[in-house]
Amino acid sequence: MKTPSIFDIKKELKGYSTPELIEFCMRLAKTKKENKEFLYYLMFESQNEKQYVKNIQSEMDELFQEINRQSAYTTKKGLQKVVRYLNKYIRYSPEQTTELELRIYFCKKMKTEQINLSASSVIGNIYQREKEKIKKCLSKLHEDLQYDFKEAVVGLED
Repeated sequence: MKTPSIFDIKKELKGYSTPELIEFCMRLAKTKKENKEFLYYLMFESQNEKQYVKNIQSEMDELFQEINRQSAYTTKKGLQKVVRYLNKYIRYSPEQTTELELRIYFCKKMKTEQINLSASSVIGNIYQREKEKIKKCLSKLHEDLQYDFKEAVVGLED
């Protein structure tokens, strides 16, 4: 089966009635947990982006508390879990500022939790990759927004 383009799907969806579209959404939500989470974001959380960011930050706080710091290996695995969580929820939001706020929060959290960045090259690389993503995202923003976020980014420098 050949996968159609988004344009073709959009064109085809215009021919369906509202109840049929609702049924499609329900079937889509039942297939994967991620689809259900994305629909939830679209329906309830996309209207209040600030609250969405706060919710993700509180979830990240909990994930940081769960990280086992007995060895560099378990710390690395815990950080990778937080990054996967972070990337998943960043994908849902179309706003660049949301991505920027969450990535900055992650890096600050790594600093405040006193995670040893030199304990493992992988841990240091996780931090460096997030800083690079922050810089890339920052360059896409309007100059006024860049100025607002510059102070937060300066605090992340080693």
